[in-house]
Amino acid sequence: MKIFKRWTPAPLLYSACICLQLTACSPAPAPGNAAIPTPTATLAGTTAMTLSIQHQSFGQLADGREVSLYKLTNANGVALDVTNYGGIITRLVTPDAKGQFADIVLGYDNLAQYVENNPYFGAIIGRYGNRIAAGKFALNGTTYQLATNDGANHLHGGVQGFDKKLWDAKTFQQQDAVGVVLSLVSPDGDQGYPGTLKVEVTYRLTNSNELQMTFVATTDKTTVVNLTQHSYFNLAGGGDILSHELMIPADRITPVGAGLIPTGELQDVTGTPFDFRSAKAIGRDIAAEDAQLKLGLGYDHNFVLKNSPDSQLVFAGRVLEPNSGRVLEVLTDDIAVQFYSGNFLDGTLTGKGQTYRHRSGFCLEPQHFPDAPNQPGFASTVLEPGQTYQSRIVYRFSTQATKE
Repeated sequence: MKIFKRWTPAPLLYSACICLQLTACSPAPAPGNAAIPTPTATLAGTTAMTLSIQHQSFGQLADGREVSLYKLTNANGVALDVTNYGGIITRLVTPDAKGQFADIVLGYDNLAQYVENNPYFGAIIGRYGNRIAAGKFALNGTTYQLATNDGANHLHGGVQGFDKKLWDAKTFQQQDAVGVVLSLVSPDGDQGYPGTLKVEVTYRLTNSNELQMTFVATTDKTTVVNLTQHSYFNLAGGGDILSHELMIPADRITPVGAGLIPTGELQDVTGTPFDFRSAKAIGRDIAAEDAQLKLGLGYDHNFVLKNSPDSQLVFAGRVLEPNSGRVLEVLTDDIAVQFYSGNFLDGTLTGKGQTYRHRSGFCLEPQHFPDAPNQPGFASTVLEPGQTYQSRIVYRFSTQATKE
């Protein structure tokens, strides 16, 4: 079972001062996982600035509730905008190798667009990231029927997942970081899930150019939980992502069948388009004759990072955009990462002055395996009363010199 620890300080979730003590460079990598690179202290071309956090209105929901936007900036000018609607990262600005800043996440200009039609741009995903077959699972002899929103299947928490909830928010500032703590109570029966789930998600932007995220949850009834973050990245700031160079240190994936539901097997990536153990352009093999690529219309698969769950932070992937020199590294203590190559973007969505065409963004979503509640061979995602769900994700930003 994954980082589910006995809860000691009774009714409240971790306070910000406890759950934010995350250092990405200290844990050793898991056996077979690539060594975690040393953090970069500064980005190319940046000048010293002052840590800051600002709060402003982001509009109102139809029921009149006010939505907020939190604007975080570190000492190097890396800027993160987060709204408490869905915990959505609406803007993430980093410099390229020449010090030119650009927004590297897909998103919209206003709240109305996120409410009306959001393919999970930048959102917190829950209660269960990825798919659950037929929206059903059984616990302790009881079968639960979830909301179905992906054909016959349940995807990313259902019709009203955590990406569509209004979270409570509290900001903080530390000597080397600024952040926001988001909290939510998901009632028993929400989208069909058993148990009242109390959730706390922390975004912490540091002067070492890391966005450190912690996810904590408790329940009063046996349930399943699999939380993640769903930002779509484009390190060039526009265009497609096919020339981005990706490395994922995984030797297996969870292959899928119809509806992108896992078969229950683990498939070796050797000799397949899914072998990213050495960096290669995302587009190099994406059109290859491969049954898994055909099912996913590209990459939309879970890559296995660990043999079994533990609390160890490991390297999940590295992406280089060769023209700008921007680098994104992803670390997690989860057992897998979903790589999605923006296959369903089709040019019908626009935001921030751009049209989001086919494969104009990619996602790296650390998580447990899809459909684990129905797959006895997969690591459990069951959370019991008295236990605490905890997971961590780190986005690390840096630059690499480009060829003139």
